[in-house]
Amino acid sequence: MLRPTRHRLALAAALLGLAAHASALDLSGLSKDVQPCDDFYAFVNGGWEAATELPASRARIGSFDQLRQNNDALLAKALKDLADKPALQTTPGLKLIAAYYASGMDEAAIEARGLSAVSPLLNRIDGLQRREDLPALLALLARSGVAAPLGWGVAPDRKDTRRNVLMLGQSGLGLPDRDDYFRTDERTRTVTAAYRSFAAAVLSAAGRPAGDAELDALLAFESRLADATRERAKLRDPNASYNPMSPTELAAAAPGLDWAGYLAVLTAGAKTPQRLIVGQPEFATRVAQLAAETPLDVWRRYLTLRTLDAAAPRLPKAFASAAFDYRGKTITGLQAPPPRSEDVILQIGGRTGGEPVGLALGELFVARAFSPEAQKRSLQLLDDVRASMKERIEKLEWMTPGTKAKALEKLAAMQPMIGAPDKWPQFEGLQLAANDYAGNWLRTALWHSGQQVKDLDAPVERGRWRTSPHIVNAFAGGLNQIIFPAGILQPPFFDAKADDASNYGGIGMVIGHEITHHFDDSGRNFDAGGSLADWWTPADAAGYKARADKVAQRYGAISPLPGYNINGQLTLGENISDMSGLPIAYEGLQRALKRTGGADRKIDGYTPAQRFFLSNALVWRSKVRMEYLINQLRTDPHSPAKYRVLTPMSNSPYFAQAFACKAGSAMVAADPLTVW
Repeated sequence: MLRPTRHRLALAAALLGLAAHASALDLSGLSKDVQPCDDFYAFVNGGWEAATELPASRARIGSFDQLRQNNDALLAKALKDLADKPALQTTPGLKLIAAYYASGMDEAAIEARGLSAVSPLLNRIDGLQRREDLPALLALLARSGVAAPLGWGVAPDRKDTRRNVLMLGQSGLGLPDRDDYFRTDERTRTVTAAYRSFAAAVLSAAGRPAGDAELDALLAFESRLADATRERAKLRDPNASYNPMSPTELAAAAPGLDWAGYLAVLTAGAKTPQRLIVGQPEFATRVAQLAAETPLDVWRRYLTLRTLDAAAPRLPKAFASAAFDYRGKTITGLQAPPPRSEDVILQIGGRTGGEPVGLALGELFVARAFSPEAQKRSLQLLDDVRASMKERIEKLEWMTPGTKAKALEKLAAMQPMIGAPDKWPQFEGLQLAANDYAGNWLRTALWHSGQQVKDLDAPVERGRWRTSPHIVNAFAGGLNQIIFPAGILQPPFFDAKADDASNYGGIGMVIGHEITHHFDDSGRNFDAGGSLADWWTPADAAGYKARADKVAQRYGAISPLPGYNINGQLTLGENISDMSGLPIAYEGLQRALKRTGGADRKIDGYTPAQRFFLSNALVWRSKVRMEYLINQLRTDPHSPAKYRVLTPMSNSPYFAQAFACKAGSAMVAADPLTVW
């Protein structure tokens, strides 16, 4: 995932309020005090940073964020049009999001309804008096969108992507990271205190107050879960998270919980699966221990808090404000909430596009902001970048011919998904109300769970879109796919009217990044069909690991803030994809320039090679709050934006050539690294 965190087609620029400029990048933010070979990020973005203030309602601003805001503004206007003109609600998806959005904007109705939507769940939790009833309750909550403490899903089997399989994994913590339960630094103490305040506030508002002793017990319970929670960096190993079991084997490995009863409720509507994948068996064991040992009053309080936490953004102000104070103010440093329209769109569609009715938002977005011309040109760009990756694999000196052949087979089989699906889902059986925001969330979650359960008995649909096209992101899909939603195929990442250098430095690098994800330290473990399989010789695997370890070490030595280093292992996949995606995008540009000519033609005083790197640095333009940055360094698999410019470029001879940087310059690594 590119997210500026893991990645574009030109749109109707007038609709988005974006200027489609065919001849120039936005170079107004360049710094006059920094030389390109000293600090290219500061050279390109220093003037902008100095002149830009973070609004109170933003934890981060920059190219990604501005485009998200533009997309949200377009959607907010379109959603208002749907509400004002019901005749525009011509499909099931449009009817659903019209009602969902209206319910989120109707704050009076939210206050009037109170906890009515979640009261049935809260009452079930209150009624937990027998330990034997816990498994069914946990499964009911899971189907209701409350991952407490287990997360679940149905997806293609990693070792046989022809069939779907049930997966269970760790979840259910209230603090941002499992290590926050054990750290003792000032920042962790601040976040933990805010979490206690949040828990006390929402439990009290729900008529279930908790004193210090009860909150201590709650935190102790979550600490035991955290102690068995696998560290984020270790989750990058797909083999370690692939643990097939039968229900009987799971019961033997994790005694203390009636797993058969849990699975029967979780998969109601289908045959109880006789095979499932347990991502972290040690966590399942701990959950079962807690199920057998922990007093039920602690379980009731924990499950109540997790339910209120999941629903809080859709509940009355007492709950939503408490959630904002904790996650918005304390964790990310916000001083004021974002516009309500943006938050409602976020709650409906999410940031990664995986929310159940997010595709309906995409249907609305694409109808107003998608260019077939841009799709055609972006496909040509993708072909150029893929051809460059093919050539790089063929020329690798450290890889043996047999492994190269497998790598090339995988690259050739990679399936691009550009813009939007050909057909939109019909959402059969789902009905939403224009005055019941929390109820719509719960109904959507239950409907989505039912759809997932149906997938257990259905073959894998390899072309199914699971990402909303309005999302400003791109993805390396689990079936050897690369996915570029329409929401990111826009300026400044891609503009069908702009010069090639601008586009290859933006969307081209994004394409290269996503292609490389299928060959990063995690993605390299999957074959051409997207199945988990070892196609590497031992010598080639060792050669790859040696190169990847150097990347982890280089990034791990970077300190964006005093006392806070980048986690080189957690960010390894993104960093490899940045470092390899940049040069293959550059080589893709050279292919385009050979077709069109103009390799030496300057625009705004810069050559195509220079504009390529200028475009890329502009994409990563970003300014963040300290609280946001600390949380990113602790929990995010992406390096801070500044280092997504400096480190890949300083390791690229193409950059040094473009700006005539000499050995010894800050932007020229003494020992440049390459993986692919």
